Amino acid sequence: MTGHEIDTDLKPGGFQLETFFPYLVRVFYSDVTRALSDIYQRDYGMTPAEWRVMAILGSSAEGMQASEIVFRSSMDKVVVSRAVKRMEERKFLKRNANAADGRSYLLSLSDTGRAAFEDLAPKLMAVEKQMLDGLEDDEIQVVLAAMSKIRGNLAVSEPATEV
Repeated sequence: MTGHEIDTDLKPGGFQLETFFPYLVRVFYSDVTRALSDIYQRDYGMTPAEWRVMAILGSSAEGMQASEIVFRSSMDKVVVSRAVKRMEERKFLKRNANAADGRSYLLSLSDTGRAAFEDLAPKLMAVEKQMLDGLEDDEIQVVLAAMSKIRGNLAVSEPATEV
């Protein structure tokens, strides 16, 4: 370990939810999501999944397959599929035949979706700026590096092959 000893004593008082890292991350995630969703839900009635799909498509110059959105968003394919369906119904995105693979479609923002994205992105970036207020650039980099290390620690490795 790196100086962060973990108390595995499960006697009464040995486990404290309020200091349990996964719990704190969940609370943090909820706070961040709520701060952002207040804007896209209020302005466009969008869910977090719909905003993520919009953000991914909005930052792409070309259309992309739903499978790429699943990969880039870390959302389940069913969640992405429902978000795409609702966004199509609301005319935020369009589906075009994929010239490279006639069996699939490329999704992209429609003009309506692009206008919504261009309206929302600066508002959400302002919330991000507010979240990071008071943090120095090097502090932000430390947080991002720690997050990356933690995700690496959680990466599932391939099972070892027996020889």
